[in-house]
Amino acid sequence: MNEVWIDDLPLPAGPPVLALGAHFQAAVCVAGPRVARLSPPLVDLDSAQACDSLRAQALDGLRRLAGQAVAVQAIAHDAHPDFPSTALARQLAAERGVPAWAVQHHHAHLAAVWAEHAMPEPAPHLVGLALDGFGLGTDGQAWGGELLHLHGPRAHRLGHLSPLPLPGGDAASREPWRLAAAALHRLGRRDQALAHAVAHGPAGMAEPLLHLLDRGWRCPPSTSLGRLFDAAASLLGLCHRQTHPAAAAQALEAAALRHGPCPPLPGGWQRHRPANQPEQLDFGPLLAHLADATDPLAGAACFQATVAEGLALWLMGAAAQVGTGAVALGGGCLHNRLLRSALHDRLSRAGLRCLLPQRLPPGDAAIAYGQAVVARLVLAYH
Repeated sequence: MNEVWIDDLPLPAGPPVLALGAHFQAAVCVAGPRVARLSPPLVDLDSAQACDSLRAQALDGLRRLAGQAVAVQAIAHDAHPDFPSTALARQLAAERGVPAWAVQHHHAHLAAVWAEHAMPEPAPHLVGLALDGFGLGTDGQAWGGELLHLHGPRAHRLGHLSPLPLPGGDAASREPWRLAAAALHRLGRRDQALAHAVAHGPAGMAEPLLHLLDRGWRCPPSTSLGRLFDAAASLLGLCHRQTHPAAAAQALEAAALRHGPCPPLPGGWQRHRPANQPEQLDFGPLLAHLADATDPLAGAACFQATVAEGLALWLMGAAAQVGTGAVALGGGCLHNRLLRSALHDRLSRAGLRCLLPQRLPPGDAAIAYGQAVVARLVLAYH
């Protein structure tokens, strides 16, 4: 693990703040009078040792501010109430008599990308896609495929991927066969979903899983692009159980690279807007195509190309809608090189300024920096 703090990250003007990141790859960002410093990320906060390390980094950050003869004015954290980083932020804020501010996960992703480019504007006015595995949304649901409009210190949700049920909750993120079965069930292919669960799940699990999907029990919805990748990988027979969180997505990318470029699937997605709700981008037609595919390499290449094209056109429409020429891409799914390059090329050809992570990674290691940026903007606007 890199033990070096990242120095001289650009920031909008404002008072000093401290930010403590999320859960995975948690880090501490110290936003001083002019620039920010970001600590080395931790692997996660699942152990007492990791939580102690985060506290040590936070106290170190506060000492660094004190060494500049400035006092912290706010402590920012993820909006998830159960993260250890959230509890620590609230404790430190109470001890110092300053506010603890929750920053929505995907807002922080895109704010980090905007600020890293040191744009001359004093505050963001852009649209962006935040694409990852999980972040708690403002509605209390699992987000991860989000179309957001950043304007000043605020983020407005313009749209999201159509939700996919997670049968068994968190277990679905570890076992993509569950997500493939959920996708088939959502497509109205119950018999095919049952057969997939029988073939790839533990003995005796198929019927109970379909029972959950039939009744909507223990099947929280997720708009995550990461979970869509998982479902696709299992439908194509590339990954049914994950040895690490990105195994399915990496298997898909590797298969697509082996196949080579292919065109997007015509009609591979649909857009619709439920009453009084944000617009949804639905890749159901693409998943139906993958369920019938006989060549997993061709299916993976088709998936990559279709998702990139659908997302790019969606973002281009949003940029025109809000009147901006700048778009941002953030979140852990941008580790996928094919998705990242396809989106950047398509958006650039459309004449948009496409902002991508540069010095910082696209995933959660940069969340603390984005939180600090948002907190600074909130303080400046108040």
